[in-house]
Amino acid sequence: MSKEFLEAGKIVALHGVRGELRLKPWSDDASFLKGFSFVYLDAEGAQRVKLLSARPHGNVTLLRLEGVECAEAAEALRGRVLYIKKSDAVLPQGQYFIADIIGLKVLDEATGEALGTVSDVESYPAQDIWHIKTAAGEVLIPHVPAIVKEINPEEGYVRIFKMKGLFEDEN
Repeated sequence: MSKEFLEAGKIVALHGVRGELRLKPWSDDASFLKGFSFVYLDAEGAQRVKLLSARPHGNVTLLRLEGVECAEAAEALRGRVLYIKKSDAVLPQGQYFIADIIGLKVLDEATGEALGTVSDVESYPAQDIWHIKTAAGEVLIPHVPAIVKEINPEEGYVRIFKMKGLFEDEN
């Protein structure tokens, strides 16, 4: 089941004395939040806050939130996770949220055989690594075009090229 509100990052510090916040973003691009009008202070979306500005600053995103105008107000938010409403996001075609990948059935592209389920995704500079839970244990695969052939969250599956020896010991 797809989540309506997704984690955007964690407030790690304040920036200056006028209430600006440093957010450690959990996205590929520190400027991702620029396209949002609101962020949320809870996973259910009950605490909506207007996002006044978002700009990349090194490996963090600097944020200004409505009602946070001094260092004390900013300090009170340190350690909080911010959320976005998924339907407010516009992703380029062929890109998905990690939350949409986890839980998908993994199918062999050649045979349609069910190989397992995506249980986790780790992001690295070169490519993401997908953890596939199988009946025999866990298999790690790189998310590269040579292996991941189709991602279809709407239908609940991904199709992959099943490399010999990757999912079982073959002779």
